[in-house]
Amino acid sequence: MGKKPIVAGNWKMNKHPEEGSSFVDEMQDLLLDIKHVSVIFAPPFTGLFEMNVDPPFYVAAQNCHWENSGAFTGEISVSMIKDCGAKYVIIGHSERRHIFQESDDWINKKLRSVQSSGLSPIFCVGETIEQRESEQTDKVLRSQLEKGLSGINSIEDCVIAYEPVWAIGTGLTANNKQIELAHQTIRDILSSNYKDVEDIHILYGGSVNSSNAEDLIQVTGVDGFLIGGASLDLKSFSSIARTVEMVQEKKI
Repeated sequence: MGKKPIVAGNWKMNKHPEEGSSFVDEMQDLLLDIKHVSVIFAPPFTGLFEMNVDPPFYVAAQNCHWENSGAFTGEISVSMIKDCGAKYVIIGHSERRHIFQESDDWINKKLRSVQSSGLSPIFCVGETIEQRESEQTDKVLRSQLEKGLSGINSIEDCVIAYEPVWAIGTGLTANNKQIELAHQTIRDILSSNYKDVEDIHILYGGSVNSSNAEDLIQVTGVDGFLIGGASLDLKSFSSIARTVEMVQEKKI
């Protein structure tokens, strides 16, 4: 049967706690019979402790600080996230890299902190449109992966998310060949440093919606999705999860 695909929804700065809690309750009812897909909700920090989920449903934080406590105004530690019941933490999202200027060093510290706490990082990598057009995609992915994972001995608990920056929230989607090649590049880079890389989930993110999900989930190397805008809508997100479930059932 292989890996169980992941459908993760990154809500970004959307949904107040009560709204998010109601959304998750409704989504679990809509997907009550889901068996072959893991569904992850990533609300803002304010919504984390309102979530009441059981497998195959999980909760993720969108970010963290690498220190466990201290004078870091406005920051949230991994232990706080864990205490809220989350299982995953998104690290290195392009919006954190480009809007908030997070460095590979910071991302590495966060990955280490998440790992040491027993939670699972969803580690995001991806190139800008300028980098793709100048044929720098492989170089960028290698740099982000090697610097982000520096000093990390095992990635068996890691999820990698390939998100081409130019396809996030733009309506543009990388074509199937671009996605397949990028996912293979990521797996090849990981294989040079780690064992059992075939067991690692590599998700695709970038304007995934209910219309293109069936096509994208069948691209070689795609183990699920990290979804932005479409994860905010009950109908869209449940449709994507059911589509992935349907494709997975055909493989069994």
